[in-house]
Amino acid sequence: MPLSQNFINHVRIPENNDWVIFILLGCVFLYIFMMNVIEREANLRDFMLQKYFDASNNLPSWVITSCVTALTLAVLLSQYIPIVPKYIADLQIAGYQLNKFGYSLIAIVFFYGVKSTLGFLFYQSIGDGKKWTVFYFTATKFYFILSFLLIILCVTHYYFPIDRNKIFLYYLFFFCFVFIFKVFFYLFHRNNILPEKWYYKFLYICTLQIAPLLLLWKLLFF
Repeated sequence: MPLSQNFINHVRIPENNDWVIFILLGCVFLYIFMMNVIEREANLRDFMLQKYFDASNNLPSWVITSCVTALTLAVLLSQYIPIVPKYIADLQIAGYQLNKFGYSLIAIVFFYGVKSTLGFLFYQSIGDGKKWTVFYFTATKFYFILSFLLIILCVTHYYFPIDRNKIFLYYLFFFCFVFIFKVFFYLFHRNNILPEKWYYKFLYICTLQIAPLLLLWKLLFF
């Protein structure tokens, strides 16, 4: 009898991660659609190296890349969300309520929406509105590469035997590196996407890069 109880206590119910692979496949199909239709059958090299004045359909490409980044980031981070806040969990539609993935996705979409809106208003307010289109064209290339890295991390996280608690620290290091790299990428890119004056650059980095990130952290982990 004790042996049977010990055996039952150690039985692990395998996780059903089919939803992860469906989302990742959807992201891949979005990129296939983007490259074949929106970018007119461009290959990866041409897409990454194209110049702003030679590119077309920049806005749809930016939207699709942002969607894929938000989806993959939500898939990865949802496993570390402690709880869905009660005021969110109490909101039900047709008897359904948000799980951790849904809450993470909404928080990340809100994060990107606020950041993009404030970025647009920022460029308009300083009289540099024409540079905004060059900005999101350049940012699309950055997030395109980041989203592929996130897809790889999602596959590793859900389908390989790793210690998810220990690897969280490595995720933090990874995202810190990505953030620092993005700041330098924006500062020194040849398209000169940030405002010319140094105090506008400082204001942009503090208010539209650091502050929204702190807000997202608060929404997800507090």
